[in-house]
Amino acid sequence: MSNLLLQGVSKLSKIANSVAVITNTVGTLMVLCLVLVVDYDVIARGAFNKPFGGAVEVVQFTMVLIVFLQLPDVVRVNRLTRSDGFLAIMQPRFPNVTMWVRRFIDSVSAILMALIAIAIWPEFVEMLETKDYFGIPGVFTAPWWPIKLVIFLSASLCSLIFIFKVILAATNIQLIRMDEMKDKAISAGEKL
Repeated sequence: MSNLLLQGVSKLSKIANSVAVITNTVGTLMVLCLVLVVDYDVIARGAFNKPFGGAVEVVQFTMVLIVFLQLPDVVRVNRLTRSDGFLAIMQPRFPNVTMWVRRFIDSVSAILMALIAIAIWPEFVEMLETKDYFGIPGVFTAPWWPIKLVIFLSASLCSLIFIFKVILAATNIQLIRMDEMKDKAISAGEKL
């Protein structure tokens, strides 16, 4: 692969990774909103005997959103539930074989995520056109299409991230832990 093309793919990968971090942040904010809704429902139910009528529907709605908003970042940092034990044992002895096995796994994962995106797109279009909703009329209702759109966008982004991992062979993304940042800050301060 030419160096120029590889640089372009690398830049696109950085953009996709940045979007994944942003969606993770939005998902985390949704968790906080969900906590507020549940707290409000509990307090209103217990203290004033006036529960929030749409609490169950809001919880169902936001749980799906949270999962799919945070999924791309989980893929980005290699925290998707899977067993890497075999690859960890192979890595020291057969690094090239391990790299190709990882590429194969990431390729299959990219295809599966693309299939999810392809499968959900017609549902999104249908829900957008028919204006279907869930909930109890008069109590709480919300449209289905935002959930379908988030699932489509999330699966598409996950597929892209997997494709970039295959192309760039990003097998060992290193995360920075807080204690490492403190050590780096101390050592940087000593150099000054």
